[in-house]
Amino acid sequence: MDNLYAYLMQAALLILGVCLFVCLYRAVRGPSTADRIIAINMTGTVTILLIVLLTLLLREGYLIDIALIYAMLSFLAVVLLCRVYIGIYRARHEKGGEKDA
Repeated sequence: MDNLYAYLMQAALLILGVCLFVCLYRAVRGPSTADRIIAINMTGTVTILLIVLLTLLLREGYLIDIALIYAMLSFLAVVLLCRVYIGIYRARHEKGGEKDA
């Protein structure tokens, strides 16, 4: 029965690995900046899930701490990217003379 859980975890790791590469592809080739920011956020989430599954598979408790730290850093990175994107958006519209309500 223990082997069944190990196989399920390995399958989940494989699926999440594929999802990670799809998110990275979208982050590089996204049609818009907003799509790229969402893909970067999703990449961080999938990475956290991978770390948590590795914690369960390897039975190493310290990896949960790494996942929590990575979650905080990922959140801060996405907030920073959004702030930069909003600043660039506003600068473009002020140059063009358009004002948003």
